[in-house]
Amino acid sequence: MNRAQDIDSLPTGLSMGIVTLKSEDVPSLQDYYEQALGLTVVAQNGPDVVLGRAGQPLLAIDEARGLKLPNRNEAGLFHTAFLFDTQADLAAVVYKALRHDASRFVGSSDHHVSEAFYFQDPENNGIELYWDRPRDQWLWNGSEVHMVTEHLVWDQYLNTHLTEERFQNLEQSTAEIGHVHLQVGDVATAEKFYVDVLGFDKTAGLGTQALFVSAGGYHHHMAMNTWNSTGAGPRRNTLGLGRVDITLPAGEGLGAVEDRLRTAGYVVEPTAGGIETRDPWNTLLRLKADAPAA
Repeated sequence: MNRAQDIDSLPTGLSMGIVTLKSEDVPSLQDYYEQALGLTVVAQNGPDVVLGRAGQPLLAIDEARGLKLPNRNEAGLFHTAFLFDTQADLAAVVYKALRHDASRFVGSSDHHVSEAFYFQDPENNGIELYWDRPRDQWLWNGSEVHMVTEHLVWDQYLNTHLTEERFQNLEQSTAEIGHVHLQVGDVATAEKFYVDVLGFDKTAGLGTQALFVSAGGYHHHMAMNTWNSTGAGPRRNTLGLGRVDITLPAGEGLGAVEDRLRTAGYVVEPTAGGIETRDPWNTLLRLKADAPAA
């Protein structure tokens, strides 16, 4: 299902970390994520805030005064995908989001590996809320996973899976950043960077339209598409996506990925516990090592 683990591959235990958004009105955007998705404050530094679920940090919102919203056809964020443990957890947060006046519901899909609901927040940042089917139900053709986009009838889904007990105790359910989906200028360049240099495995592709990549046999930790952004160049300094964090297991792979980035000519900057670099569209990535087990 994935290429043999070697020095050119990201480690199996990789996970996605915090996604950072830049906002001119942090309190307003914070209120949306608290009221629509049930996130709570995990940390705060002046106007900047980190939100999460059950104490797990998921989303940072940093103040960025004087910037404009990105255009729809620019490279940047397509959506941040929040993964829930159960269908009941997913149904409860979808119901909460649907009831919020500022939510823009843009669709729901059965991807065979997952069930997903899509929203836009008040500053046009895309959101996916999803649940994974068990891995033994995923179908693989060699190294590529079978994913489709079939309509998922949202009200039938809620009727089947929503419970009053789960909705009333939503703050007890856990979630994680399952994947991050980006808009890019072209898929070939994205594959050269995210697969050949960073070391993700390609798990699916749609020709020149989209690329899906992961580590450790997941269906995808990241995706890139050109549906709105064909030919887009490096990103301007705008509101929206600020940084994508990627967490590697302690002692696994960070030095190798730094070497690959430097060899390929990318600028690498040290940061607390890891490194930062930018992809070909100027999207900031922070790769860091997980804390060692006690």
